[in-house]
Amino acid sequence: MKKYILISIGLVIAIILLLKMCKIDAGTTSFTEEPVHETDTIAPVMEYGLPIDSFNVVAGKIRPNENLASILLNQGVPTNIINQLSRCADTFDVRKIRSGNTYKMFLSNDSLRTPIYFAYEHTLTDYVLISLTDTIAISLGSKPIKTITKTATGTINSNLWSAMSDNQINPVMSIELSEIYAWVIDFFGLQKGDQFYVVYDEDYIQDTLSVGIRKVHAALFRHQNNDYYAYYFEQDGIPSYFDENGQSLRRAFLKAPLKYSRISSRYSSGRMHPILKIRRPHYAVDYAAPSGTPVFAIGDGFVVSKGFQGNGAGNYVKIKHNSVYTTQYAHLSSFAKGLSQGDRVIQGQLVGYVGSTGLSSGPHLDFRVFKNGSPVDPLKLEAPPVEPVKPENRETFKQYLALYHPRLLQLQQPHQPDTTKLAQK
Repeated sequence: MKKYILISIGLVIAIILLLKMCKIDAGTTSFTEEPVHETDTIAPVMEYGLPIDSFNVVAGKIRPNENLASILLNQGVPTNIINQLSRCADTFDVRKIRSGNTYKMFLSNDSLRTPIYFAYEHTLTDYVLISLTDTIAISLGSKPIKTITKTATGTINSNLWSAMSDNQINPVMSIELSEIYAWVIDFFGLQKGDQFYVVYDEDYIQDTLSVGIRKVHAALFRHQNNDYYAYYFEQDGIPSYFDENGQSLRRAFLKAPLKYSRISSRYSSGRMHPILKIRRPHYAVDYAAPSGTPVFAIGDGFVVSKGFQGNGAGNYVKIKHNSVYTTQYAHLSSFAKGLSQGDRVIQGQLVGYVGSTGLSSGPHLDFRVFKNGSPVDPLKLEAPPVEPVKPENRETFKQYLALYHPRLLQLQQPHQPDTTKLAQK
């Protein structure tokens, strides 16, 4: 009996010692698991919808006078496959590939290097993908675009184009601003110190390659100490730009009949003629520009005269806009195709090209404005605005204004960061 008691006591002591050694606490019991190592899955690099790492890729650009057949033959594509392409003109006309455009050939990733796909880029964003199997398959596609909302500011030192370059802004912005403000600012009369502030969307592919400016949301152009605001707004489904008071920036007339040039001679009652060498009135503004520069009608109207005057205007077009105003465009190298006397033209319509016909010392546009039959200075022409924001749209316009006006104000503060945001198209 004593033997069993001693054994029992020994077991109890052993259990107590074991519990102390293990430091087991019912409230803090924990379990240690071996760490799990997950294998990262690397997404394949895709281009034209293809995993490019799965192919040998040969890239190139279309050379002058090169055709698709020669490119495919050089990459080992059978002639029977190439011949099938001529029957697919509705989807892809092989005759219209352009010199300088990019193409890529996708070959099998083995020693045979069998041609499998051919991709041709129509533009920076749009492409054609051709499957080079036994039966030709053609698909059209577009690269994914990311739209970035950006801000930009700049100061004019010489001209608008240079200001874009100086501030690392897409140079296309100079075209955008010149078109937005075409009715209220004469961009041939910009002054050193003029400033601009812009909020806009720019499209990118592969995050870094810009493919254009999508939309200017809001802008401020400070010209000759006057502030000109512009806000994008759609009214009745028609996009346009309005100032902070809801007045349209569009006017009955454009400020100038061409986009890029400089004023070489102004309106004057007594100018020394460069050829005749006599002083006489010059009731025009001369815009010096390269021969062939497009010339546009500054407003809606009818072509009342079109012809040639050998001892003066050379090739010229005269447009009657209403009962008050008429404009004339002279020394043209040629006329817009199909333009005839009696035709109706709209604001911004091509009417001809800069030249040096008639009594001219070099390529330029002689531009004249007549009010009630008498010449007036084109640079002092004041045209009324078109329809403002309608009363029923004012509240929506105010909401748009509240979104973008503070951003323009912020841009005018020194050392303000660019609050750029990214959005996937």
